[in-house]
Amino acid sequence: MYEERASRLAGAVAWSRAIAGPSVAPVLPDGCMDLLWTEGRLLVAGPDTRAYVPDGVPGGWAGVRFYPGTAPALLGVPAYELRDRRVELADLWPAARVRRLTEKVDGAPDPVSALEEVALERAADTEPPDPLLRGVVAALDAGRPVAAVADELGLSARQLHRRSLAAFGYGPKMLARVLRLQRALALARGGVPLAETAARAGFADQAHLARDVRELAGVPTRELLGLR
Repeated sequence: MYEERASRLAGAVAWSRAIAGPSVAPVLPDGCMDLLWTEGRLLVAGPDTRAYVPDGVPGGWAGVRFYPGTAPALLGVPAYELRDRRVELADLWPAARVRRLTEKVDGAPDPVSALEEVALERAADTEPPDPLLRGVVAALDAGRPVAAVADELGLSARQLHRRSLAAFGYGPKMLARVLRLQRALALARGGVPLAETAARAGFADQAHLARDVRELAGVPTRELLGLR
């Protein structure tokens, strides 16, 4: 069972997930990075370029999903170093500190809230992320072409690509694909027919949507929609 709510950290989502058996729905690319807890461990999920399938080992998970582009400033590592990876937080922060934080979350009556506190305390001790990054996400999520986004933000194509790698883990074209996929899934899950979904989300046609779903999610569109 999966549950989520808006986090007290601006733009973030706090969530929990209980895995009871080997059949687990894939985690799809969404442009985000997550701080994760599972019994006795703190981890970071980097930005995905393809679906990630959890191992299905029974247990409870808690997470804080950061708004796209905001996690690297909090974690102190560029996003491209964590692309398509799950790493121990102790590989990024001092081991003694991570051990104390892990014990704190392990012993909390609500691991989600305790993990959220870790993120909030870290945010209070770090510089806020570059506000330009929200402009990049908003423009790409609105379907703006990458070249137009660079011009509107006063960046060269190379500058936008370099800053996107550090903030999102990949270039702006990949981020645009990921955001477009998420728009399409929201429409389709809301009952919009697939042909109309493709047009409204910014795909050339339904076949284009099907190809992107297959490449990014690893399964056909209708199968993905049935997984939930």
